[in-house]
Amino acid sequence: MTQDPPKKIVLAYSGGLDTSIILKWLQQTYGAEVVTFTADLGQGEELEPARAKAEMLGCREIFVEDLRETFVADYVFPMMRANALYEGVYLLGTSIARPLIAKRQIEIAHATGADAVAHGATGKGNDQVRFELGYAALDPAIRVIAPWRDWGFKSRSDLIEFARLNQIPVAKDKEGEAPFSVDANLLHSSSEGKVLEDPAVGPPSIVFMRTIAPEDAPDKATTIEIGFEAGDAVSIDGEVLSPANLLARLNDLGRDNGIGRLDLVENRFVGMKSRGIYETPGGTILVTAHRAMESITLDRGAAHLKDELMPRYAELIYNGFWFSPEREMLQAAIDHSQKDVTGTVRLRLYKGNVIVEGRSSPRSLYSEAIVTFEDDAGAYDQADAKGFIHLNALRLKLLANRDKG
Repeated sequence: MTQDPPKKIVLAYSGGLDTSIILKWLQQTYGAEVVTFTADLGQGEELEPARAKAEMLGCREIFVEDLRETFVADYVFPMMRANALYEGVYLLGTSIARPLIAKRQIEIAHATGADAVAHGATGKGNDQVRFELGYAALDPAIRVIAPWRDWGFKSRSDLIEFARLNQIPVAKDKEGEAPFSVDANLLHSSSEGKVLEDPAVGPPSIVFMRTIAPEDAPDKATTIEIGFEAGDAVSIDGEVLSPANLLARLNDLGRDNGIGRLDLVENRFVGMKSRGIYETPGGTILVTAHRAMESITLDRGAAHLKDELMPRYAELIYNGFWFSPEREMLQAAIDHSQKDVTGTVRLRLYKGNVIVEGRSSPRSLYSEAIVTFEDDAGAYDQADAKGFIHLNALRLKLLANRDKG
């Protein structure tokens, strides 16, 4: 059964060449009105030109929104409470931005009466999955259009020719194949493709946009203190900052000290391996500080359980299941664990390294009276350890005796 063409489409629109081509293609292919949505997530680009370009292409409803505070407070910080790392190292900078974009697209679709949403993700990547799982969770009835999976363009030259035929401005540096693709927001930048596809070859220096090389960082360490309340960073060196401003400040500190570079071959959800170059300066500092804060405020059982849950939680975000019940269940457990994660962590930043120097908390579980090698005044009876060891060794002895016959 053939679907009726959509009447109004909300497009996730960057204002760049690719999404401008998508905008025109949607207008021509479906004869539909296109609403553009451009999110400022701290990618460091001027976004008003996106509005002008959308107007030039005939759009009447154009949304350009500053979502930096929402992004950090409601998406990045909850993820940081979990110390989430995909495959042990990736801080999920691209993954965590997609659910917010999808959520606002659906909200704008409802507000404008649109019956479809569209994105510019390709058919080989993870982002198509993340966007579309978000759409499905928030509005199962919405129609989804993914031009990269549907149109007949075979090459970059086809796209450029389409742009020229439709009076879409093409910058000179956009006429050929880009040397690599870039995604950026306040948490990170991600570069992949083209010159980066061979994992045996190191990335050229032009790839790095957020950090200086560690060997070029100052020879003197930078010392900072990060204050936490209930698991979230709230201050740097005693100055209380909003979530977005705090992360931006950490980004500056990380950049200047060569912190946060990652060269990763990862397993995409769609089944292939891909190589990416990531820069997450502020996030790298923050996750180190957060773990240090937890080290004195979390009970052993809670801390170890959190570490067991973390890989599953990170995988859910990477795969696009931010709005799933299992992610929300894990988030509830993680957030419950954070109520006493309050205090201050002192760090030294030096040539790519984040070094914990000290941590203190009014909710600390660390007891000098018990841990001391000096006289503990009866706080810990060392003789108790004999029975403890004996009981824990019992099953090992039984196994050993059985195996000896």
